[in-house]
Amino acid sequence: MQQILVYSDSLTWGIIPNSRKRLPFGQRWPGVLEDKLNAGSMRVRIIEDCLNGRRTVWDDPFKPGRNGLDGLAQRIESHSPLALVILMLGTNDFQFSHPYNRAWSAAQGIAALVTEIRQAPIEPGMPVPPLLVVCPPQIQSPKGAMAEKFSGAEQRCAGLADAYREVSLNLECHFFDAGSVTSASRVDGIHLDSDQHLVLGTALADVIVPLLSPD
Repeated sequence: MQQILVYSDSLTWGIIPNSRKRLPFGQRWPGVLEDKLNAGSMRVRIIEDCLNGRRTVWDDPFKPGRNGLDGLAQRIESHSPLALVILMLGTNDFQFSHPYNRAWSAAQGIAALVTEIRQAPIEPGMPVPPLLVVCPPQIQSPKGAMAEKFSGAEQRCAGLADAYREVSLNLECHFFDAGSVTSASRVDGIHLDSDQHLVLGTALADVIVPLLSPD
């Protein structure tokens, strides 16, 4: 069985927009992805490491532990061997509360995470996993509980997919733009609605099959 680690935030954790509730695993895109892969010739286990509010490499002044670099190398070590690591982070980098909230800086944060994963202290003989960088969909006009926290984020995140694509190319990572198949929530402009999880998980299954070795 091949293990895939998904390292992400509330978009993948499955928060239901404008609530503190969570979609069940089978409705979250990692669950959809696991079902799609296992329905074919693959035997795959998806490991979710998704924290609400997680950023790429920045601290949250209001909540501890939201810096994506914190403990990342140890997560890679503890879950190895891994067939693939999927990084889908960056949305929270566009919160109002720190100065590094542009597309370029979020992409540099992704680059730092890639470097950390590749330098993780895995056991001798275990493979350094390939990486798939998934750019989250473009932030829409933030609404409801997200309005103040993400004020102006729809302008600041302009060009994010292009910045992520360039970093992925330079670091020889696989890349997928989630915005090419879906969009941010119609409810809060930030997260993913349930039907969007289904679309994203299904699309990623097609992307990931060629990246995995046959059982």
